[in-house]
Amino acid sequence: MNQHVFDLLFLIARPAAGKSEVIDYLKHTDPEERRRRFHIGPFEELDDFPLLWEWFEEDTVLERMGYPRLHTDEDGCFKAHHLWHVLIERLALSYQKLLRDRPPSAEITTIVEFSRGSEHGGYREAFQHFPEDMLQRGAICYIRVSYQESQRKNRLRFNPGRPDSILEHGLPDEKLERLYREDDWGTFSAADPQFVMVKGVPVPYVVFENEDDVTTARGPALGERLEQALGRLWELRSGR
Repeated sequence: MNQHVFDLLFLIARPAAGKSEVIDYLKHTDPEERRRRFHIGPFEELDDFPLLWEWFEEDTVLERMGYPRLHTDEDGCFKAHHLWHVLIERLALSYQKLLRDRPPSAEITTIVEFSRGSEHGGYREAFQHFPEDMLQRGAICYIRVSYQESQRKNRLRFNPGRPDSILEHGLPDEKLERLYREDDWGTFSAADPQFVMVKGVPVPYVVFENEDDVTTARGPALGERLEQALGRLWELRSGR
């Protein structure tokens, strides 16, 4: 494992909580400063939203061709609960490919970004679908916002002209409420203030508070809070 940067950072939260904004901020931070302040090296991103959006597009194409939709119904809802876990398995598979093609000595960080609401299994079920190797390499940063703040930012960021965009996609209010109003992070992490236990692996975590929205502006307040959070996480990861 890397000695100076995170190998694998799970960045999780409700939709529009600030995950993609944090990643965008890190992209525009000087590499040496990013390494020093946040323990993030040159980084690769894995996000399940592009995979999900490809399913939507594929189903639209199939329907236009006169064939049955494979993944979603006409309302854009999954046909089966297990498809949420397929997305996690796909992220895990992509990570294994990245490791395969990476020089062993490379100090590269992989950021895995996703959201899960209690309605489709929550984080407790999602993390069960990551292999133990990823859990042992990983650390979790959970960005905490209320459902109301998630809804506010989801409405603000949505650009109907670019529904496939990482930074500009959004959900209709009724779907956001059904899928993400209930969030199991509190119960998932309740047993320990520093680690969540998954498959017998203690995975370190921190909570990044963002109800006051320091992420949208991508300014110094975001950098300061992120430095504090990832600094604590680095200490937990190093002492594990």
